Amino acid sequence: MSQFAIKIENLGKKYIIGHQQQDSHLLRYAIANQIKNWKRQLFTGKDKNRNLDEFWALKDISFQVKQGDRVGIIGRNGAGKSTLLKLLSRITEPTTGRIRLRGRVASLLEVGTGFHPELTGRENIYLNGSILGMGKTEISKKFDEIVAFAEIERFLDTPVKRYSSGMYVRLAFAVAAHLEPEILVVDEVLAVGDAAFQKKCLGKMEDVSEREGRTVLFVSHNMAAIQQLTHQAFVLQEGQLIFSGATDRAIDYYLSGAMNRSLVVYNMENVSRRHSELDREIEFLTLELENYPNKLVPADADLHLKIAVRANKQLESFRFSMTIFRIDGSPVGSMFAPEFPSIPKGSSAFFRIILQDIHLAPGMYYFDIATGKGNHREGHIDFDIINDVLHFEVMPPEGIDGTQAGWYSGWGSIRFPEPQIMKIE
Repeated sequence: MSQFAIKIENLGKKYIIGHQQQDSHLLRYAIANQIKNWKRQLFTGKDKNRNLDEFWALKDISFQVKQGDRVGIIGRNGAGKSTLLKLLSRITEPTTGRIRLRGRVASLLEVGTGFHPELTGRENIYLNGSILGMGKTEISKKFDEIVAFAEIERFLDTPVKRYSSGMYVRLAFAVAAHLEPEILVVDEVLAVGDAAFQKKCLGKMEDVSEREGRTVLFVSHNMAAIQQLTHQAFVLQEGQLIFSGATDRAIDYYLSGAMNRSLVVYNMENVSRRHSELDREIEFLTLELENYPNKLVPADADLHLKIAVRANKQLESFRFSMTIFRIDGSPVGSMFAPEFPSIPKGSSAFFRIILQDIHLAPGMYYFDIATGKGNHREGHIDFDIINDVLHFEVMPPEGIDGTQAGWYSGWGSIRFPEPQIMKIE
C-alpha cells in the first residue's frame, strides 16, 4: 500500500473580519489604534474589537492523498480551495488541525509566486530552485529543460517585471514542474496561459505523476481539465469538504448543485464574475432568460434573452455577443448579434435577443455575454463582459427511443446563426 504524501486532520482556518482605518497595516497606526483600544477598555469597559466577526474559510477538513496521486479540488468561488492550497504550501498557518507532508512542495498559486521582479528570468530560476532546497549544480542540470519548456529564451536575461502575465506563468510552471518537488500544487493560474500552453502543462503534470511518481494537487473551474488530469477529486463548499471520491463522481456531484435555479433575473449586484477593467461605454443592468423562467428548455426551442443596458458614452452603434458553455466549462459556440443604433448617453433601454435553431444536446449550460463593437471577422472591442450567467438546462426530446446525442469535452466551438435583436418599448 502506498504511503501518504499529504495527510490532513481536522484542519481549520479562521479569519477575523472587521473594518480598519486606512493605512492601519502600518506599524505606527497599528500601535496607535491598539493604545486607543486599551484606553477605551480602561475608561468605558468596552472593547472596540468585540463586534468583529469570525469567518471560517476552512472548517474541520480531513483527508489523505497517497504518493503519486493526481487529485482535483473543485468548488464555487469562496469555497476555500485557495485557502487550502496556501495552508498546504505553508504560506499561512492553520487555526486548528494538523498537516503532514512527505517531501518538498512546489506551489503555483498566482502569477509571479516566488519571483523577485527586479531579477532576470535566469536569476529567478536559481532563486526558486534554492527556495525548494535544490543546490546550484542540481538546478543547472535542469536549466535547459526549464528554458525550453517555458519558451522564453529571448527574454531569459530580462527582469521579470517586464514579462507579460503569460510569460510569468510559463516560467513559473516550468520551474515548479522541473525542479523535482515530491508534491506539486497548482491553482487556477494556468488559465492565464494560452490554450496550447495549458495543454502542454496538463501533459507535463500527467508525466510528473505517472512516470516520476510525484503527487499533484490541481484546482480549476474547468471540469474538462480536472477530468483529463485527475483520478480523484474533493468538492469543497463554504469551507467544508462535502464529497471525496473518483473524479467522475465528484464532478457529477458538483455540477448537480452548480446551477442556480432560483435566480431568474440577474442584476449586476448579484453577479460576481464581471470584467472590472473595461470602460463600460454600454453596460449591463439586468439579464433574463425570458421565455423559460424555470430554466428548463426543450431541445428544439428558441431562447429569448431580455437584456437591460445603460449608455455611459454617446456612440453611434453597438452590438451584443455571447458564448454558450457546458456547465463543466467546455465552450459550445459563439454568436454576434447585428449592430444596433446606440441609445442616448445616460439613458437605459431593454432589448430582446432571440436565438433560433441552436439544437443543443441535453444537459446544463450557461452564457458569457458582452457588449461591444466590431465582429469576429474584422476584430471587436468589448465594453462590458459578464461571465457565468443565464444558466439553463436542455431537456431530452420527448418520444425518442434509442441512443440520444451527448456532449464530450473538447467539442466546439460552433459558430451559431446570427440571432435576431429588437428594442423593447
